[in-house]
Amino acid sequence: MYKNINIFTDGSCLYNPGPGGCAAILQYHKYEKILTKGFFFTTNNRMELMASIIALESLKENCNIYLFTDSNYLKKGVTTWLYNWKKYNWIRNNKKIVKNIDLWKRLELSLSKHNIYWKWIKGHSYNIMNNKCDKLARISAKNPLNQDSGYIKNV
Repeated sequence: MYKNINIFTDGSCLYNPGPGGCAAILQYHKYEKILTKGFFFTTNNRMELMASIIALESLKENCNIYLFTDSNYLKKGVTTWLYNWKKYNWIRNNKKIVKNIDLWKRLELSLSKHNIYWKWIKGHSYNIMNNKCDKLARISAKNPLNQDSGYIKNV
């Protein structure tokens, strides 16, 4: 029996490129796990990818996942573009190599273990969890060495 997990993700970059951070909030029943990570030099798109990667890689068993993101780049990449990128050896239709190929390949490895339902939500809007992820990602971008990744609390 698969566990049902909600995952909220967000990435942030203070300049683009520049210092960046990502955050993921995993919810299972009354438990919440928060993961954050900061980087000294990166891009916003890389942080959006990393948020989902750190969340999926933290899971120890196969799950049914509802993954919420405000990144069209991430959602369209996974649900629309990834198939053709792989089919054409990671070359886009403009004959250039897919950007962030290292992270796309890493993310792809995590996808096969789970049933994932990708949900796009409007950023900086009504969604409390997305706003919380955004805040955590910005904090991580401002303090890439000061991480408190992986704490769990009852909600």
